[in-house]
Amino acid sequence: MASNMPTCFAAVMALMLVSQAFVQEANGAGECGKTPIQSAAASLSSCLSAAGNAKAKVPPTCCTKVTALINTAPKCLCAVVLSPLAKKAGIKPAIAITIPKRCNIKNRPVGKKCGSYIIP
Repeated sequence: MASNMPTCFAAVMALMLVSQAFVQEANGAGECGKTPIQSAAASLSSCLSAAGNAKAKVPPTCCTKVTALINTAPKCLCAVVLSPLAKKAGIKPAIAITIPKRCNIKNRPVGKKCGSYIIP
């Protein structure tokens, strides 16, 4: 049994490395393209207060970032809003999806579904 231990350990390590590679590949091919969702979420940090409070003023930097994201990867915004990372940050999806409207973004994806929410 002791002689099988190094082989078993090597197999487990190989499996872990392969699964990590698949996770990294999946992160790079998601709704945000090659940008990891964590990076996309971090780029929207200026939106944090507005994403948790419907009465909070949306900062101009947030509107700029959201506009850029809508123009390059509109599904990414939805993925960020619905991500576990957003939930941990206190973002409320029903409020966060109103940011494009609150920023007066003209080409926002009006009427599109974002999970169970409809973008106004």
